[in-house]
Amino acid sequence: MFNKFNFESIYRERDARTPLVVMMCGVAGSGKTTFSQQLEKHGFVRLSIDEEIWATHGRYGIDFPMEKMEEYKKEAECKLRNELVKFIQDKKQVVIDFSFWDRARRDQYKQLIEKSGGKWKLIYLKVSPDDLRRRLKIRNKRFDANAFPITEELLTSYLNGFEIPNGEGEMVIEN
Repeated sequence: MFNKFNFESIYRERDARTPLVVMMCGVAGSGKTTFSQQLEKHGFVRLSIDEEIWATHGRYGIDFPMEKMEEYKKEAECKLRNELVKFIQDKKQVVIDFSFWDRARRDQYKQLIEKSGGKWKLIYLKVSPDDLRRRLKIRNKRFDANAFPITEELLTSYLNGFEIPNGEGEMVIEN
């Protein structure tokens, strides 16, 4: 998926005095987790709402009712924001494996990162809707923390609500 991407360009931006926080941005199925896991292999701490919910509450629709998902997302994000600040203060490099679907949230995190002593890099994974559908069809057969089931209806709402970064200092990767 990212065979042609030169991760070295990101690794070179790390520095011990000002930790780098990579903010992943993209619709479900765009490759955020795969990309984040690559950074994790090279020393970044990865923060994932989906994995936090899985670890804390179990499996969506099995260990907890679907109606609790939004509540659990907010709870997980609050915990991970606090961890993010601590990691930055401890001079750790971090990758945030969230969708960052709206500009307001991206701006909030950029400010939080800078206020905490870090620098940010916004990476937008641009994928065509047809490719997303194909990937999600495969992903929906998996059963793990990073395979939250996405229906066609949910994907359509994600695509309609997603605010594509433009002029926000983003690095666009067509995937």
